[in-house]
Order: sequence, then C-alpha cells, then structure tokens
Amino acid sequence: MNDPTPNRIARRSAATTDMYDRAVRAGLTGHTISARSGKSVRLADGEEYVEFVSCSYLGLEDHPRLVQSVRTALDLYGTHFSSSRNSVEPAEARQLEELLGEVYPGMSALVFNSVSSVHLGVLPLLGAGVLPGYPIAAQGPLFVIERTAHASMQALRGVLEQVGPAARFRIEDPQSLTDALDLARSQGRTPIVLVDGIGSMGGLIDVKSLSEAAAGLGGYVYVDDAHGISISGPRGAGYAFEALGCEVPPSVLLVGSLSKAFGGSGGFLLTHRAEAVTVLRREANPMVFGHSNMITHVLVNTESARMHLDGTVAELQRKLWENADLFDKANSAGTLVNAGTRSPIRGLAMETEEAAFASAVKLREAGVLCFPVFYPVVARGTGLLRFALSAHHTPEQIQSVADCLASV
Repeated sequence: MNDPTPNRIARRSAATTDMYDRAVRAGLTGHTISARSGKSVRLADGEEYVEFVSCSYLGLEDHPRLVQSVRTALDLYGTHFSSSRNSVEPAEARQLEELLGEVYPGMSALVFNSVSSVHLGVLPLLGAGVLPGYPIAAQGPLFVIERTAHASMQALRGVLEQVGPAARFRIEDPQSLTDALDLARSQGRTPIVLVDGIGSMGGLIDVKSLSEAAAGLGGYVYVDDAHGISISGPRGAGYAFEALGCEVPPSVLLVGSLSKAFGGSGGFLLTHRAEAVTVLRREANPMVFGHSNMITHVLVNTESARMHLDGTVAELQRKLWENADLFDKANSAGTLVNAGTRSPIRGLAMETEEAAFASAVKLREAGVLCFPVFYPVVARGTGLLRFALSAHHTPEQIQSVADCLASV
C-alpha cells in the first residue's frame, strides 16, 4: 500500500488541525491593525486592545530617535536602493557593523536582511570549511540540530546535507547530544551544533556548556540568539553573550536579530575573524543574490546601536525585567512557562487545543491579545498562550492579564 504521507512535510501537514484557521476567524490571531499607541493597538473593527504579541521587548520601534532616523533616511536616499549587498550599500551599513563591534568587543559583525538569511548565507560555507578560522575535518561536518531550534534553521536541513549529514538532539536529554557528538567522533567529522539562545516558545539554552562540549571535539556551536539580543547583558549584547561570560569563545558563532528588541530589521553574524566576513561578503548566497536591507531600516539599526552604547537601552532593560517580575507575581497562581527566568516570553501551556482556544477567547473579550499557538509549533494535541512582555507595558495592562487568567 502506498503511504499517503510520504515525507515529513506532508506528515506534518496531515497532522495539523484547522485550529489556526478557527483562531483567525474568531479574531484571536492573524490580526490587522490600523493604529497603535504604546502597547495598545486598534484593529480593523475599530476596537482597541492591549497586545502581548509584538517581539519588540524594549519598545524601541516608536522611540523618537528611531522615528527621526527614518525621516533622515528618506531625505538622504529615498525609500530604498535596490541592489545586492555586495554591490552597493549606504555608508551607514558599515557604520552599523562598526558599532556592533563596539557592543561586542573583539568581534567582527556582518549584517544581513534577516536572521534566516544569516543562516542561509553562513551555515553552508561554514560546513564546507571555507571560512577562515573555522577549520573542518577532512571527512566534513556533522550538523547537530537541537529539536526546538528555530524553524529557519530546521528548514535548511536539505541544504546543509549537500555539505554534510545532520543529526538531531533534545536539549532536555543530554544523552542525545552525547550520542550525536560520539557519532561525529566515530566518523571523523566536525560537529556543528545549531541551537537557539532563548527559545521562541520555550526556555533558555545553556550555550556555555554546549560550547565547551563542541570545542572538546574541535567543533562549533552556532547560536541563534534572536530573542535574546538587547534584552540583557552589557550594552544590550544579549542573553547568549552574557551566558558565555561576556566573551564569545572561538568555538561559537553568534547570530542576532535586529528585528525584535533591537527595534529595527535584519540579522547579523559575529565572528572572531575579519577574513571570514570578507569571504561571506563575496560568497554568501544572500549577499550575492539577495536584496540589501531596506535603507530606512539601515539608519534605524545604526541609531539603535548608538542607543545600546549610550545607556538608553540599559534603562529600558531595567523596565522590561521589572515588568517580567510583575507579570510572574500577578500570575503566581498558575504555572507559567519561563516564570522567573531572564526570558521576555511567558506562556501558559494547555493540555488541549480547545482549552487554549477558549482561553484566548476570554482574553480577547477582556481586551487582551496574546498569541495562541497550536501544532506544529507545540506538541500535537496541545496548545499554548504566548505572551511577549515589553518595557512599555503598564502595571494595569499586566494586571488585566492576571485578572482574566484567574478564571481560566
């Protein structure tokens, strides 16, 4: 008998229910906004709600300095300059990379138009052994992918396997990592471990221990710290940098997002070797064939980097963690995902999709928007209410969530 679901993508689609479509029809997600003020948004129906959806954890995107940088960009360049990044770029693009080098002393930065583009541009070249300072064994790499690593890395498995095989492990099962590293050793391959810093739906990854384990085999840890950038650490360097002892080991390649707490748009790679940046500019697929960053966001990112260095971000960090502590205390009666951690994401896990749906309905009726999540983002048959916290949330807005969840 022919298998009606012959591949992983088809199997996942077959196992996905219509719950997301139902949530859209019920106005629980897939929103269209027509205006915003702080953490309040106006939806297409004209009603206003408090949102816990945006990943702008510091609220920088409407800061007057960043708004003015957009106006400056329009005056200098217009809306966009359409070219590949390695063909033409504005002066501010190099300024941004120099400023990131100050946020992360001793590191060389390269900015891409998204974090997904960083992965696509860097990982194949890293695995191929062509990046200076990152040697790969003669037998090639073994890509060791953590089960909950972001989908933008998981989706590249077919691309990566053109360079070397891939294995998966579960961060909650140390033996699965040991097995993968033993496989790399037995095959004479260089392990390249792919992980998040802060999970978009889960907790914090112990990047320091992973870097030590990989380094012992001459391997590397590639950390996507998209949700950790700006929210903590000196100069807003982020969770992973802080967890590594405020110094990136030679065995670690650190990737960050400019699109979340940073307040702008795009992604960046940090490397110890300027020569590696030269190769990436010349050969990374998105640099050669992709469009450059939107010119307005280049100037926004550059101004935000200055705010990381001048102390502005440090004050917003303080407000964010005050709000996180308040959110945990207000919701102490329930069991929150990430409660008490240095993650700006909180979640309320539900045993069924229907329970998550019904709870999201109650929140919307109370004037609160969160992100209801279903399979394949979380385990099949379960649901999660995801809350993204911000320095801009008020105590009253946070309490409104607790009042509603008390009845769930």
